[in-house]
Amino acid sequence: MNEINVPRPNNLDAFWMPYSDNKYFKDRPRMLARAEGMHYYTPEGREILDGTSGLWCCNAGHGRREIVEAIQKQAAIMDFAPAFQLGHPIAFEAAARVADMTPEGLDRVFFTNSGSEAADTALKIALAYHKARGESSRVRLIGRERGYHGVGFGGMSVGGIGPNRKQFGALLPYVDHLPHTHLPAKNAYCRGEPPHGAELADVLENLVALHGAETIAAVMVEPVAGSTGVLVPPVGYLKRLRDICTKHGILLIFDEVITGFGRLGANFGAERLGVTPDIMTMAKGLTNAAVPMGAVAVKNDIYDAIVTGTSAGIEFFHGYTYSGHPLAAAAAIATLELHRAEDLPGRARALEPYWQDAVHSLKGLPNVIDIRDVGLIGAVELAPRPGKPTQRALDVFRRCFDEGVLIRVTADIIAMSPPLICEKPHVDRLINTLSDAIMAEAA
Repeated sequence: MNEINVPRPNNLDAFWMPYSDNKYFKDRPRMLARAEGMHYYTPEGREILDGTSGLWCCNAGHGRREIVEAIQKQAAIMDFAPAFQLGHPIAFEAAARVADMTPEGLDRVFFTNSGSEAADTALKIALAYHKARGESSRVRLIGRERGYHGVGFGGMSVGGIGPNRKQFGALLPYVDHLPHTHLPAKNAYCRGEPPHGAELADVLENLVALHGAETIAAVMVEPVAGSTGVLVPPVGYLKRLRDICTKHGILLIFDEVITGFGRLGANFGAERLGVTPDIMTMAKGLTNAAVPMGAVAVKNDIYDAIVTGTSAGIEFFHGYTYSGHPLAAAAAIATLELHRAEDLPGRARALEPYWQDAVHSLKGLPNVIDIRDVGLIGAVELAPRPGKPTQRALDVFRRCFDEGVLIRVTADIIAMSPPLICEKPHVDRLINTLSDAIMAEAA
């Protein structure tokens, strides 16, 4: 191993790390210093196979020359330009590239800086749309248990992961939730979309009966609930949600922050799962995570109702200083060109059968109680240690890292989502290392 010449922090106190056990980490730090292709490298030069695409986001692998050069070139031309009442060509080009990829009719793109901002933006668009159409009573937002839509107050309110909500007290009013679709008694160890549970979408009819359709603005769900531990939608579930929303004039929002840009073997989860939403959020893979960027794509009639329905002046009182940032736009264009040129969704589709067999080969290991997969996503659920929930998966995570493989854990669920440039030997190493770690932590 060759030590990497990178700056070394001499004080770990100042950085308050997100979603981290700060005390544990600063006692036993695990650092990443460099990344290239399928791998990270520690400051000591130790190779770490990236089994999570960073954080579901580096779909094209790390350090891609085309993206790096696009960012460098743009930084030399223009580092920043305001997007309020002004524009710059590269943001418009990036929006057009995104619109070329989205499902037919979702042709209007609003740029944000993250998935969290995209979620809150989508919810605001839904409210503004109904108001523009004279239906100001539609203020209620429907999410789903175990859903994750970022950490803004809007997305957190519609989201349904308990620890993300409980620490912060009152959230947005006029929010309700559908049940999650996880039915382990019926769907355990299912390959791909589980056969049972489509009827859970019908709970939306109950919420309509309870609140009145005239009060409900939108339903927001992830096509595949990723951050909660990879909950794949039952066959027919999303179509039933789509039909109920259409019937009652409710907007359907897909959070595609994780499922977008090839992760499911298609440009977006909507394409793979055969259901088109009214609004779609995205981030992560949009720029291969090289520069933070998110976006919201909306149907043309939603844009028209808000924009052309306003007689003069600002039509939508919302936006960010960095919306359509020049460096992010350059990274997005280069990333989307890589997706096209290398057919990353096609690579994911081709590898999916091998990936599925490899992930499900872990069935039967000690404490493995379920396995789920779709596209190039896999999850292994472990039985929690008595009195110590989450500890078993955390121990597996740390053991895998020490053995040179990066996985992700949430509760006692191990999630894997390798870059779409992954090849069979990478899959073998990832699964074999995970298998060994699960066996070692069987006690």
